[in-house]
Amino acid sequence: MLLTTYHPGFPWPAPVRRRQHLYVLLGAVVLVSVPVFVQAPLVRSWPWLSLAATLGWVLLGYRLYRSAAYRVWGDLLLGFAWTWLAGSIYWGWLRWEPLLHLPVEAIGVPAVLWSLSRGWGSVGGWFYIGSLGGTCLTDLYFYQVDLIPAWRQLMAAPPEQALEILQSALGTMGSPAGWGWALGLVSLLLAVGLLALRSPRVYHWALGGAVLSTLLVDGLFWCSAALV
Repeated sequence: MLLTTYHPGFPWPAPVRRRQHLYVLLGAVVLVSVPVFVQAPLVRSWPWLSLAATLGWVLLGYRLYRSAAYRVWGDLLLGFAWTWLAGSIYWGWLRWEPLLHLPVEAIGVPAVLWSLSRGWGSVGGWFYIGSLGGTCLTDLYFYQVDLIPAWRQLMAAPPEQALEILQSALGTMGSPAGWGWALGLVSLLLAVGLLALRSPRVYHWALGGAVLSTLLVDGLFWCSAALV
């Protein structure tokens, strides 16, 4: 067992606490990446299956949360379930309209804030907030650099036209405004993520992992688009 008991604010001995924090950081990185590499192809072909899988994440998270030894992982999975649910709804049926992206991604905010106000689900709650914050900044970049038309075109275009749309979008991203906004938002994400990792609280490491993973995922998308 990785942990014998769990409480976000429990004063663990330094080596145990550091190991726990690193595990949570790694878990957050993995869970931010899962929707990109697993859910994205699944939801395009079988959106209802992706939506139904949300229940599986909730049940698994709840089962782990009830165990003192694995509660931190159950907590993290319950927060992840909100991101999976939002991704299933948006990318399954609403992906053609960018204006609906953030409202759908924020579907879990009321429940998460209510839970955090009562001291429940802090690891999963802060993971969800970090993931949503990264999504907000990514969308802000799309709006400020005027990539929304390319988003709509890419969602509606047949696969053979995708390359042309991506190349046009890369040209926009390579403009002075594109580079300026990119550097500013990357700096902000790095600052928030690294500041969170200086905290002794494990749930802040879940937040930091989610925020920093946004940079990783966005960077991979940019590289893959540049290489096509």
